[in-house]
Amino acid sequence: MPLFVIERSFADQLDPEALDRAGIKAVNDEVGVRWIYSFLSADKKKTYCLYEAPNPEAIREAAARLGFPADVIVAVDRLEPLPTA
Repeated sequence: MPLFVIERSFADQLDPEALDRAGIKAVNDEVGVRWIYSFLSADKKKTYCLYEAPNPEAIREAAARLGFPADVIVAVDRLEPLPTA
């Protein structure tokens, strides 16, 4: 499944403790996307999320249903470092 990084800008600070993770997963499952993980900026106004999705439109649909911004969606390929000895 293709990978995408989503940049989300929040007008107010995001409270990670207040996220309804089960609700997010339910909507994502309905749309066919999978949230892998996110990074939260130090000011808590942006997140950078890694998703598996069939296409950017599915990500936009899930974001719209959840009321989350999806400002930038970029298709990415996975690269890994060399194994350490």
